[in-house]
Amino acid sequence: MTTQTETMRNHWWWRPGWNVGRRFYTWHLTFDGQDDVHRLAAEYRSALAPLGDVLTPIPDRWLHLTMQGIGFVGETKEQDVNSIVDAARARLAAIPAFDLQIGPEVLDPEAVLLRVRPDDPVRAVRNAIREAIGDVLGEVPEKAEGFTPHVSVAYSAGDGPAEPIAQILSGINLTPAQARISSAELIVIHRDNQMYEWESFANVPLG
Repeated sequence: MTTQTETMRNHWWWRPGWNVGRRFYTWHLTFDGQDDVHRLAAEYRSALAPLGDVLTPIPDRWLHLTMQGIGFVGETKEQDVNSIVDAARARLAAIPAFDLQIGPEVLDPEAVLLRVRPDDPVRAVRNAIREAIGDVLGEVPEKAEGFTPHVSVAYSAGDGPAEPIAQILSGINLTPAQARISSAELIVIHRDNQMYEWESFANVPLG
């Protein structure tokens, strides 16, 4: 286990532009039907359960690998979103489906994260999506740099020391999960309930 922090902070503070009721178009890799990913997430939920309200565990249905945002609903034309999907469909068809290893974990100030390897194909998918957004909008929100592919299994639910979480994580040795990535999903996401929840807008297959 890698620890990158001595203190935790509440993940659920409201980022600029966000509030209850807001919805956001964003691309994720999701894990519906990925039993091994769900197995690993359940093992982390079980191991971290003694921490009670310190962490917000992520249910299987909301596990995701954050990729690339587009913009808020109401500020982004749905016609443009549909055009981005079309552009992404053409670009992602050139990227083969691939396998990922998910885990082991890293303790971040706001979450328990699982590393993702290899990250090159994930970055290739993100770059293709960014190019599709640029094709339609002319500019791409969010920086290309600083992207670190990961899957979170729990978010920090408050401010406090990291040591209790680190102590539990140091005592476990869980087998990383294997995932097959065959599509990228454009979703409409919200965080009204202190969880990232969404509806699917489009699921675009890889080649």
